[in-house]
Amino acid sequence: MNNIELVIFFQFFIGLFAAVNPLGIMPIFVSLTAHQDPVERNKTAYTASLAVAAILVVSLLAGQLLLDFFSISLDSFRVAGGLLLVSIAFTMMSGKLGEDKQNKQEQSESVSREQIGVVPLAMPLLAGPGAISSTIVYASRYPNSVDTLGLIGSICIFAAGIWGLLRLAPAIVKFLGQTGINVITRIMGLILAALGIEFIANGLRALFPGLG
Repeated sequence: MNNIELVIFFQFFIGLFAAVNPLGIMPIFVSLTAHQDPVERNKTAYTASLAVAAILVVSLLAGQLLLDFFSISLDSFRVAGGLLLVSIAFTMMSGKLGEDKQNKQEQSESVSREQIGVVPLAMPLLAGPGAISSTIVYASRYPNSVDTLGLIGSICIFAAGIWGLLRLAPAIVKFLGQTGINVITRIMGLILAALGIEFIANGLRALFPGLG
């Protein structure tokens, strides 16, 4: 492995961080897991980082093939992700996200909590259209097996970094308190709504150039 390949992998790694901005996702993670105890939050962080690694590796190996097979463009994916974000945002702004249910539905609610690590954290917040499109582009540019292994290694390091950052969330929760979390939940809901609309607008502009 020469220096040029190392530079490529480093650029890919930095590009993922720029596209995902995991530091900016941390307040959203705090809001989404405010109803969880420390053990559950750590499990959610682990699930999210593992899901991110799996999504990006699959995108690297078969992303373009899957999109072509189903005739789905990245812009269509961006619109779908935006709709999902807007839906979650309305739930957050209404204060219903993470509402505990002390009845016979508690078990199904527990399953829903575990899924937070996959949707919306891993998809579309962390491994969203930007990260996936970047991964697919690098895969098409550097298709040989050595480069593919190097890119997979970069993804694994990236996912480990996300896991480490999300593990810091309990300290943030303790510092802010429940009132602060409630305020942040609604503010993050508003930001998520704006982000989702931005995703939708960008996707629609690309799908329908006449709208621009």
